[in-house]
Amino acid sequence: MAEERLQKILARAGYGSRRAAEEMIQTGRVTVNGEMAQLGDKADPARDAIKVDGSRLAAASAPVYYAVYKPRGVLSTTGGPEPRQKVVDLVPGGAQLHLVGRLDKDSEGLMLLTNDGALTQRVSHPRYEQEKEYRVLVARQPDAEQLATWRRGVVLEDGTRTRPAEVRVEYPFGKGAWLRVIMHEGHKRQIREIAGQLGLPVLKLIRVRIANLYLGSLKPGEWRPLSADEVRDLLAGEKPASRKPRPTASPRSDEPKIAARKSGKPGKGPGSRKPAPRKPGITLGRPRRSGSASASKPANKTAKPHRSGSTSKPANKTAKPRRSASTSTSRPASKTAKPRRSSPAPSRKNTKRAR
Repeated sequence: MAEERLQKILARAGYGSRRAAEEMIQTGRVTVNGEMAQLGDKADPARDAIKVDGSRLAAASAPVYYAVYKPRGVLSTTGGPEPRQKVVDLVPGGAQLHLVGRLDKDSEGLMLLTNDGALTQRVSHPRYEQEKEYRVLVARQPDAEQLATWRRGVVLEDGTRTRPAEVRVEYPFGKGAWLRVIMHEGHKRQIREIAGQLGLPVLKLIRVRIANLYLGSLKPGEWRPLSADEVRDLLAGEKPASRKPRPTASPRSDEPKIAARKSGKPGKGPGSRKPAPRKPGITLGRPRRSGSASASKPANKTAKPHRSGSTSKPANKTAKPRRSASTSTSRPASKTAKPRRSSPAPSRKNTKRAR
C-alpha cells in the first residue's frame, strides 16, 4: 500500500476530520514507529506502526455505531493523561472507537461513537452542514433584540463570525428561559460564548439532535446502537422529519402568538364579510313567494310562524284575533263578548191575562 499523509489515514480510520487529526498530530498524541509524528508526515498503515495515545491504529473491522448520552462533567476526549471519566468509558470497547463532534465538560446530551471514518467525516465536516439542535437554559429572559442578534450571527473572540442560527424561546423558567437553538456549525463553546456576549449566562446546555438522530429516551450515561436506517440516513445526509412543536406552559415571549399570526387576511374567514347593501329591485338569497303565502310566514326565524286556520281562532288569549269577512258575522269576535239576544218570548202571566 502506498504512503499517505498521516492526517488522511487518521480521518479515514475514524479519528475525526482531517483538521481534528492535524490537531492530534500537533499536540503529540500520534507516533509512527515509536517516533513523534510531525504535521506533513506520510505513512503506510500496512507497514508502519501508527499509534494514537499509545494505542495502535486498529485494523479495518466491522463498523459499529453508538448513540451516547454524555453526562455533565464527563470529558468528550478519547485519550490523554486526565484521570476523569471519558465518554468512551461508557461503552464497552469504546477505547477503540472515536467520537463524532464534541461537547464541553459542563454540557450534556447526544454524542456519537463509531469506527467508521466515512460517517465521522459526513457528520462532523462543516461542508455537509449537518444540523445540531440544543436546549439551552439561560439565567435571564431574552428580549427581541438579543434573539435577533443571535439569529443573525456574532463575532467570536477568535474573530470568527458565526453563521445564522435558529433561536426561539420555548418557555420562561423562573427568572430565565429555556431556548431552542439549531446550528449548522460547532465552534468551541460557541453557544456559551454567544449567550455570554448577549448577557444571557448559560445554566444548562443539552444537545438533543444530530442531523436525523434524536436523543430520545436515553438518560445520562446510557447508550444504544444505531439502527441500519439511522446509519443510512446519516451517511446520506437526510434531514430530520418535521415534528409538531410541543405545547408550552406559556406563550413565547419573543414572538406574537401563532394563532394571531395564522389568522389570515380579514374578510377571508367565515362570517368575516359584511353584507353588501341591497339595491332596490334586487333580492338576495331565496326569492320571495308571491301571493298570500308570504304573509303567512314569519319575517325571521326567531318569530313563531302563524298556524294555519288562525283566522277562526285567536293566536293567544291576550292578543286580539284577526277577523275575516266570512267569519265576523257568524261567530263572536272573542270569548268575552256576549252574543246579542233576540226579542224576549211572552211570559205565562201575560198569556193568561190575554185570555
